[in-house]
Amino acid sequence: MIGEIYAAALAGERAEIEYLDGTRAELAAARWSAPIDGDEEILSHCRSPTLDIGSGPGRLTAALTRRGVASLGIDVTPHAVALTRRAGGFALLRDVFDDVPGTGQWATALLADGNIGIGGDPAALLRRVRQLVRPGGTVLAELAPPWTRSRVDRVRLRRGARAGEWFGWATVSAADIARLAANAGFTAAHCRPAHGRWLAHLH
Repeated sequence: MIGEIYAAALAGERAEIEYLDGTRAELAAARWSAPIDGDEEILSHCRSPTLDIGSGPGRLTAALTRRGVASLGIDVTPHAVALTRRAGGFALLRDVFDDVPGTGQWATALLADGNIGIGGDPAALLRRVRQLVRPGGTVLAELAPPWTRSRVDRVRLRRGARAGEWFGWATVSAADIARLAANAGFTAAHCRPAHGRWLAHLH
């Protein structure tokens, strides 16, 4: 159900994110298909090979491919993987916590569009992503602004009367990334804004 609703949202159909308290917000997933202000800043820091985690419809994966940067997108939604391939990028249907090709060899791991929230446990996610990059590699993580409160929500996707299963999703403030990165084994974390987006470089 989650995949069906997400696929519909990618196609431009109305879908919502529903919180446990009943609050709902629009899931404007179609915006992830076209370039977004700040993408250039993210792309400019990606080295070959780059792993795009939660690649969605693949705008960043495909853009890297066009630049000659070897890249692979992974996503848990078949439709998103298909869209990435259609856009000219390479993508696999894969959960980041499952077996990922090239583990320990990626120069860059990318967590854009808030994907540091995957799984609702950013500490566990960062530990896992640290395993994926090679020594000296970089994790690029897009964060919430530093004045935002870090939190974990239980949410589900809804389209009209149909709703998916509840799952955890985290919001990580730029103010908290240094602590989280250190706890995950990174030795350095630098964060700066670009076009209204906050990007952390973890080493």
